[in-house]
Amino acid sequence: MKFTRNAAAVVGFGILGMGAPTASMAEEFITIGTAGQTGVYYVVGQSLCQLVNRASEDGSLKCTAPATGGSIANLNGIRAGDLNFGVVQSDWQFHAMNGTSSFAENGPDENLRSVLSAHADVVTILARADAGITTMQDLRGKRVNIGNPGSGSRATAEVLLDAIGIEVSEFALASELKSAEQSAALCDNKVDAIMFSAGHPVGNITEATVSCDTVFVQVDGPEVENLVADTVYYSQAAIAAGLYKGQPDTINSYGPLATLVSSTATSDDAVYAVVKALFENFDRFKKLHPAFTDLKEEDMISNGTIAPLHEGAVRYYKERGWV
Repeated sequence: MKFTRNAAAVVGFGILGMGAPTASMAEEFITIGTAGQTGVYYVVGQSLCQLVNRASEDGSLKCTAPATGGSIANLNGIRAGDLNFGVVQSDWQFHAMNGTSSFAENGPDENLRSVLSAHADVVTILARADAGITTMQDLRGKRVNIGNPGSGSRATAEVLLDAIGIEVSEFALASELKSAEQSAALCDNKVDAIMFSAGHPVGNITEATVSCDTVFVQVDGPEVENLVADTVYYSQAAIAAGLYKGQPDTINSYGPLATLVSSTATSDDAVYAVVKALFENFDRFKKLHPAFTDLKEEDMISNGTIAPLHEGAVRYYKERGWV
């Protein structure tokens, strides 16, 4: 994963030395990997850092949340020591912990730790209204954006395509645009459809639906039901009717949860500070994005937390009587 020099300097100064005991976490820097700036993962990271930095009145703990390539890039960054935390899909948390799928070459990440979970990421397919795409099978022969390499959204799209029996080679074009580029490409007629996983509402989908005529594709059927039944990290999900322009019906789908993960290399104090800043400002956090509105504390500390909980998170959860 490529990282900016400034961020790398922060990592070198603060993160690599986190294992050393400190009396007051003096000048400790933490970095949360997110995703593209138009997505909800970026909002999660920025919101957490906002709360952490507000709570650290003496400035001893400083938090930044840069845009990144997404879930897989974040998990690789945490493993490499370039990131303290990452917002990642629960399916790729599972694969990183077990050394499967995209992580088979590097093997299990035994140091990966869960912190909490957030909103559901709904697998979404949005098409141009004039593209003749009304079902998932209609994607064959079309120009489809499947997402940028390194993103959980891209990897999840590939899993879905495999489940429904569509090869990427069957597309007229398999585009690899980042989330911030997708809506313009769709409305400029450079692609016929985009596949994207996100908490809703999300900026790039809103932009596309107000800029050109679009249709949502139902992501359901026996193949999807089997995919959900066969995994511990997917569940049924939906996009509520009327959430976007030109979307009068509920869109059925499925997806993983957005989760916050870290590693044993990140200090207990830093993780404790992050979860404390969030849950002691929970009402404020839920107002920072519509996707957070229905979050419940009890779900966030159990659902989607596939890797063992970080000891810093456990300390706070025990104080609250949650575990």
